Amino acid sequence: MRLDDQRESSNVEDRRGMGGGGGRGGGNLLGGLIGGRMGIGGLIVVGIIALVLGINPLTLLGGGGGAPGGGAPREQIGQPNPASGPALQPASDMDRFVARVLATTEDSWGEAFPREVGAPYQPPTLVLFSGGVDSACGSASSAMGPFYCPGDRKVYLDQSFFDQLAQRFGAPGDFAAAYVIAHEVGHHIQTITGISEQVRGAQARASKTEGNALQVRMELQADCLAGVWAQAHKDLLDEGDVDEALAAANAIGDDTLQRAAQGTVVPESFTHGSSAQRKSWFMNGFRGGTIASCDTFAARRL
Repeated sequence: MRLDDQRESSNVEDRRGMGGGGGRGGGNLLGGLIGGRMGIGGLIVVGIIALVLGINPLTLLGGGGGAPGGGAPREQIGQPNPASGPALQPASDMDRFVARVLATTEDSWGEAFPREVGAPYQPPTLVLFSGGVDSACGSASSAMGPFYCPGDRKVYLDQSFFDQLAQRFGAPGDFAAAYVIAHEVGHHIQTITGISEQVRGAQARASKTEGNALQVRMELQADCLAGVWAQAHKDLLDEGDVDEALAAANAIGDDTLQRAAQGTVVPESFTHGSSAQRKSWFMNGFRGGTIASCDTFAARRL
C-alpha cells in the first residue's frame, strides 16, 4: 500500500510503557478481530476451555464488536473512561504506517458519512500499547490482539500483533496489517451509526446460539466495511494487496482457528464467521463500495 505521500492522523495515543492490563476489575477483553479461538498466547487456551465446556468464549473474555448474546454490553458496565494518553511522537516506520492508515480511514469515512448517513463522521482514537492496557471496557493483554472499545470509542493496538499475524497465521504484508486496523474502525462505524446498540439489545433477549449468530453478522459487517475502505483507496493499492487482506481474513476465520486448536469445527459456536465468509464479505464491501452494500443482517445467506 503506497502511503508515503499520505498524511498522518493526529488521533493516536501512545501508551506504550505505561503498563495496564493487569487488573481484574474491568474484566479481560477479546480482540474484536480474532474471536474466541485464536492461536496467539493465552487465547488458544481460553478458546479450548470454552469449547470443551460448551460455552461461548466471548462470555469469558468479552467481544470487540459487541457483547456476547445474553450478556451485559461491556460499555454499559459503568466503568469510567481512562485518562487520555500522550499524543504519538512517531519513532518508527510502523508508527508512521499506523498513523497513515488511520488517516485514510478518516478521509474515506469523512467523505462517505455526509453522503450515505447524512451526518459528519466522528473518528475514533487509536491507542498504541505494549504488554497490556486498561480501557473503558476493561483490561487487556497484548495476547488478546487488537480490539475496539465502544465505551471510549477507541481502537487498541499492540503492533507486535502484526508479527504474529505474519509468523503464526501466515498472513504477512502491509495491507494485511492495514486490514486489521480497518476492521476495528468498522466496529466504530457500527457504534456511531447505532448498529451495535441494536444488536446488543437483540443479543440480550437471544439464546446463546442466536447471540453467536448475531455476533457473526456483526464481525462480517466489520470485514465488509474494511472492504469499503479499501475500495475508497484503491489508487493506493499495490498488486497483491487485496490478496494479503484475503489471506488475513482466511487465517482468522472461526473454522480455521477451531480446526487448528482442537481438530474439529463447531459452527454453532462461531462468533466471527468462517474463513470463506470473512473473505466473501470483505470482497462484497470492496466491490460495492458503500455502507449499504454491507447489510449482513438482511442477508439470507452469509
